[in-house]
Amino acid sequence: MLDDLRNEASSSFEETPESSTLEGELSGVVTHRQRRQHFLGMTPAQRFIITLLLFMMVCLLGSLCLIAFEKVVLPL
Repeated sequence: MLDDLRNEASSSFEETPESSTLEGELSGVVTHRQRRQHFLGMTPAQRFIITLLLFMMVCLLGSLCLIAFEKVVLPL
């Protein structure tokens, strides 16, 4: 990478690298994304649903604890 730095710096910015080199680099990126596994084996939509359910459970349990320890009184 740093071997040819001086030659790259002296060359014009407008010069474009060979298209075959760019295609090779881009195809490596695409295959990396295709091989990438889902986090915890779930799709983003599934992770969102799990997160939403966890949030609702924490809110419900927190509310029940506040009522049980009489920190909040229900207006009945």
